[in-house]
Amino acid sequence: MSHIHGLTRNREEKVVYSDDIIEEVRGRSDIVDVISGYVRLTRKGSSYFGLCPFHNEKSPSFSVSGSKQMFYCFGCGEGGNVFSFIMKYENYTFPEAVKLLADRAGVQLPEVSMTSDERRQQDMKAQLYDINKEAALFYYKLLKSPGGQRAYDYFKNKRVLSDETIVHFGLGASGTHKDELYRYMKNRGYSDELLRETGLFIYNEREVRDRFFNRAMFPIMNISNKVIGFGGRVMGEGEPKYLNSPETKIFDKGRNLFGLNFARSSRKKNMIICEGYMDVIAMHQAGFDQAVASLGTALTPGHASLMKRYTNDVLVCYDSDGAGTKAAIRAIGLLRNAGLRTRVINMKPYKDPDEFIKNLGADAFQERIDNARNSFMFELSVLERDYDLQDPDGRTAFLNEAAKKLVDFSDEVERNNYIATVASEYHIGTDSLTRLVGKWAAYELTSGKKLNNRQPDADVPQVNTQPQENTGAKGSRKKEKDNGVKKAQRLLLTWLIEEPKLYKPVAKYVKPDDFTEELYYRVALMLFDQFKKGELNPAKIISSFTDEESHKEVARLFNTELPQDMDTRDKNKALDDIVMRIVKNSLEVRLKTVDDLNEAQQLMQQQNAVKTLHISIN
Repeated sequence: MSHIHGLTRNREEKVVYSDDIIEEVRGRSDIVDVISGYVRLTRKGSSYFGLCPFHNEKSPSFSVSGSKQMFYCFGCGEGGNVFSFIMKYENYTFPEAVKLLADRAGVQLPEVSMTSDERRQQDMKAQLYDINKEAALFYYKLLKSPGGQRAYDYFKNKRVLSDETIVHFGLGASGTHKDELYRYMKNRGYSDELLRETGLFIYNEREVRDRFFNRAMFPIMNISNKVIGFGGRVMGEGEPKYLNSPETKIFDKGRNLFGLNFARSSRKKNMIICEGYMDVIAMHQAGFDQAVASLGTALTPGHASLMKRYTNDVLVCYDSDGAGTKAAIRAIGLLRNAGLRTRVINMKPYKDPDEFIKNLGADAFQERIDNARNSFMFELSVLERDYDLQDPDGRTAFLNEAAKKLVDFSDEVERNNYIATVASEYHIGTDSLTRLVGKWAAYELTSGKKLNNRQPDADVPQVNTQPQENTGAKGSRKKEKDNGVKKAQRLLLTWLIEEPKLYKPVAKYVKPDDFTEELYYRVALMLFDQFKKGELNPAKIISSFTDEESHKEVARLFNTELPQDMDTRDKNKALDDIVMRIVKNSLEVRLKTVDDLNEAQQLMQQQNAVKTLHISIN
């Protein structure tokens, strides 16, 4: 039975939970444990670091603090608590993130009221799922009609798919007219406001037309078997040959994989990543139901993390041409960084698994899986093509490049194992190769430069928090001052949670009212209240906000780069300067609004007193 037909309307009620419930869920969801299920983390000091799943990077700037129960990326600025991470990664609302983590932690959630905005967002998502489901059924039915004959012939004759496979994947056909689906949806009573959000239609000043027409259609489903988008292959001439749905409120290309709804239930212990829809479908039809593909985009860290949930072993099965090899090399790095063991399937003499299986059959493909090459050795085999190994200079140059790559293995046992394998493969003494790797490792250490054209890793990622240089204009000078004040406020908030003993001496001079930015004030108010109660909990503060942007900004307030390697005297001076700037600015702001002469005089006296303040840190 088609999985499209099996889909049911699921309008889950979104709710607002009490602070106590939210805190219980957060308290039972250790952020390091949760995030390590998505990102490969390595401990550095008191924190954990990994490659940020929200932007592409080569050196780890994504920090997770178990003591703060917070994460922060020093590269892109994303940050927050465990709820923030789930919201961002899974594209969830706050209540949806609470529910996921509550289910994970075994916390029973009571249902209470929900806000009108939350209800509206939830209803929109539910309707988008409904429209996509109806569109999939429309395309599926059209496939068996005269208007879908061309697409049906394509699936049956050119791609040699069985009717069972067609039904299993819910394959279909879009109409030959440019507005068939649009007219169908309008007749079903859907508004243009809602249809615009689906990505299925193109609106311009003169007309509305279907995004997909005259194409063989591939429904894209999430892991819950809900249709979230479509891919379409043009029938006949036309560009682009393959067309995919744009990203919507329910479709994120970087965090969904075609075929994963089936592959996650496979009994196979590995997963196969390939390039296209037809590769996945051909492999599934041949019995390899662990195959998945990215959705019209290059493999992302999000894809790699998604696969890590279901397997530890990934087989790369990309096209055997130059572009496919290049994509495979990139994918190997991403998969390895996600902590996945990776091998590469050799498709030659055929271009892709679809062609291979058609010509040689499933048994031969299984042999290729069994003999898949270690991904690192595959990388070296590709690198080898650039060198003449019969020439002494070429061989020396190649072995130096291989040694540079071996430096990347941080685990000594793993590195030694690979050194032994490479030495055997390329007929060089193990000791000689070990010394060569050691030479390049020493070079990396002493020069501060990373090999292999990568950015240098820092033990503690750094971020520039200095205000931008100004041009001297009045407006620019004001912006510089504002930036300086805001930075001082961020520094103080970070410093207070890093060194709680500072609260008492600081509180003699600074009050929450002195934080002039609205968000900063709200955070300071909650933080100071926690200090008074003796229960410092920055992650709880983040939970009091329900939108991602606020989570991100609050996390930034608690992760500002602090001055390093200072003695007590320098630290006292730095703290004096920060507090002085905050208090002075607060008094200036209050002076602008005061209309009582006596009060104004008092504020001016306080301004003068600020100049002599001194905070002592024991």
